[in-house]
Amino acid sequence: MNETRPRSLPRRMLCGLGRGLDQSRRVFVNVLFLAIVVGLLSAVFAGGPDVPKGGALVVAPKGNLVEQLTARSPQDLVSGLAGGGQAETLLRDVVDALAAAKGDKRISAVYLDLDEMGGAGMTVLEDVAAALKDFRKSGKKVIAAGDNFDMRSYYLAAQADEILLNPDGMVLIEGFGRYRTYYRDGIDRLGITWHVFRVGEYKSAVEPYLRDDMSPEAKEADLEWMGDLWRAYLSGVATARKTTPEAITALVEGLPEKLKAAGGNPAKVALEEKLVDRLAARDEVRKRMIELAGEDGKSKSFKQVSMPDYLEALGGDRPGAKGKGDKVAIVVAKGEIVDGTAGAGRVGGDSTAALIRKARQDEKVKAIVLRVDSPGGSAFASEVIRRELQLARDAKKPVVVSMGSVAASGGYWISTSADEIWASPETITGSIGIFGMFPTIEKPLAKYLGMHVDGVGTTTWAGALRIDRELNPKVGEAVQSMIDHGYEEFLARVSKARKMSRDDVDKIARGRVWSGADAKERGLVDKLGGLTEAIASAAEKAKLGKTYQVTYVEKDLSLKEKMLANLSVRSSRVAAAFGYTLAPSPEPAAGAGAAILRAVANEADRLSVWNDPHGIYAHCFCELR
Repeated sequence: MNETRPRSLPRRMLCGLGRGLDQSRRVFVNVLFLAIVVGLLSAVFAGGPDVPKGGALVVAPKGNLVEQLTARSPQDLVSGLAGGGQAETLLRDVVDALAAAKGDKRISAVYLDLDEMGGAGMTVLEDVAAALKDFRKSGKKVIAAGDNFDMRSYYLAAQADEILLNPDGMVLIEGFGRYRTYYRDGIDRLGITWHVFRVGEYKSAVEPYLRDDMSPEAKEADLEWMGDLWRAYLSGVATARKTTPEAITALVEGLPEKLKAAGGNPAKVALEEKLVDRLAARDEVRKRMIELAGEDGKSKSFKQVSMPDYLEALGGDRPGAKGKGDKVAIVVAKGEIVDGTAGAGRVGGDSTAALIRKARQDEKVKAIVLRVDSPGGSAFASEVIRRELQLARDAKKPVVVSMGSVAASGGYWISTSADEIWASPETITGSIGIFGMFPTIEKPLAKYLGMHVDGVGTTTWAGALRIDRELNPKVGEAVQSMIDHGYEEFLARVSKARKMSRDDVDKIARGRVWSGADAKERGLVDKLGGLTEAIASAAEKAKLGKTYQVTYVEKDLSLKEKMLANLSVRSSRVAAAFGYTLAPSPEPAAGAGAAILRAVANEADRLSVWNDPHGIYAHCFCELR
């Protein structure tokens, strides 16, 4: 008994100490939580951020530059408070910020930070480039600085007055490419039978399930429209940097030799070839910006305001927001077209039609602009949207389509009910064709699992489309008939809209993709230009004069969604007050294995959202790499 007492006292002391530490931890956590809540509430009810007099506007796109932000659930918004989710930057925000800053006496310059910028279509790049050029007309300078520039970020950097590159950085202009993973051999090895029904030898969307390589027809068509985009890219950069497309092409093709001559130093090559104006480390960049915008006493960096804070400070005072009178309504159709309802970032047949209907029924709306950035998808959903646009025209409201980076296949289908179609010369469009496909796995089930399916049905169609049964040839013929009918319907829509014969449309259809410039030559597009020109044309058709408003018709957010979105936007400033930075999740690593797996995953994700009630799709696989 006596031997146990000396051991029990330290144990009691340790237990007491443990309880004390636990209570202290709880008090600390509660105090920290209360401080965060108070900070968030303060941010919600506080006024907008300050714009320092004479400071620089920092335009630093995060992630992909897009026409419309991908819809985020309340859970996503909450995770965004902790820095979760993939980043996107809205094109409209960049353009509006630059337009407002042009005449804002508080803004002395623009600092273009492109290190975290992701992908962007050529039309998006051109819109931002045009906004940068317009800003420079004010006499204020644009400084672009970065650790590295890929070809898309460099296109924007080239529009600046000065480009500063990190001495350990590089400029990599690769050119445009379109590469896909082909599955035919793998499908055969697994014993899967992939049934494909299509019209058009150029309808290459289904080729990965039929071949192990790209068809000659697809190579021919792709090289033609990619060549148009590449020439536009070279022209835009060459004009901005006061050089020639031939000089940039020579640099790109001769890079290995130039690197060798420069001792393997890519930054030196960029400077010698006049792609950049000077090499500058980050502290040297700060020093240059302090010269332009002055020094901030607290941060010891240059006086600045971020683009999100600047837009928040502007509030409703965005360029064009104070227009009076009747409205031109803009409806954005971005992403793959699916049946039913879809959030922003995808085009739902029902939800997008509802937005168009909302604009049609608004007495203040006198014209509608449909901004299309879509490779297509469900043929049924495409027709639902097209029909709603036709009803708007029947109601005597002009409908103008403005094509963004991609308006192909179903994206072109929904464009056929328009009084006028505008496209950029670099828009990817056309791809007028139809396909349907589905796999059956009866062979691998039997071979690897010893599973067999048998039974009876009262008709040929009973159980005919089961994935675990061999497809009846008669059913296959029937499906192909429906695909043929869908193609004829597509041709009829285009023929009527473009005032062309069925055969003339067929010659430029059959799934072939065209650039906007080629599409105009072939009668698929009326005029070449961007969204601004399309809006002006719609206003002119509605005889609105110059005192109209421009409004975006979007899904109304619930009170909860508005509150969470507001918290998500303002939480970055609260985090900064606590010494933290909220950053979105980075893109996955681009290693060879990861890239292959990601390509397969993206294909599976695309297939998972296809929900056309008839299994018929007007879709173009037009991704550029």
